[in-house]
Amino acid sequence: MKNHEEILISLVEDYHVFEVLPYVMEFRRQLYPLLDPLIIPKDLVNFEQNYLQSLTGAFLQARTKGGKLIGAIGMMPYDYRFPHLDIDENTTVEVARLFVNPEYRRTGIATRLFQELANIAEQKNIKRLYLHTHPFLQGAYDYWLKQGFRLLKSCYEGTYPTLHMELMIPTQE
Repeated sequence: MKNHEEILISLVEDYHVFEVLPYVMEFRRQLYPLLDPLIIPKDLVNFEQNYLQSLTGAFLQARTKGGKLIGAIGMMPYDYRFPHLDIDENTTVEVARLFVNPEYRRTGIATRLFQELANIAEQKNIKRLYLHTHPFLQGAYDYWLKQGFRLLKSCYEGTYPTLHMELMIPTQE
């Protein structure tokens, strides 16, 4: 990567989905080779509904000035599918699908994507950002701690050791 290459962060619009969705699916396939690539997660089956049309959803993309897609992150309404977590009814979204192309890592793009997502969450009056990650995803847990998240619980979800995390957004009074 050129050190001073301009990277643009923007909301994914309907007309980007044809490119963004395969990008996210391919990243998922690479990170989780044991998962059946033919089984598409619910959030991606209903991508537009969860990320683009939901009042608390958003999906961001990072692109080079030339238009190459090099990163993504999303947030969608949290569905309370982990009953063993103590997550109350405060407006909560799930942060998901943070991916940055390997050649662009360690350049601040993930942090820019996340900070922009957090700004949007604050504008939408979201009180809690929830996410889960896995110990085998190198650097992920430490990265989220640096962003202000705290560990809620460490346990197995199916066959994967899973780290459940949250970040409370301070209220603007």
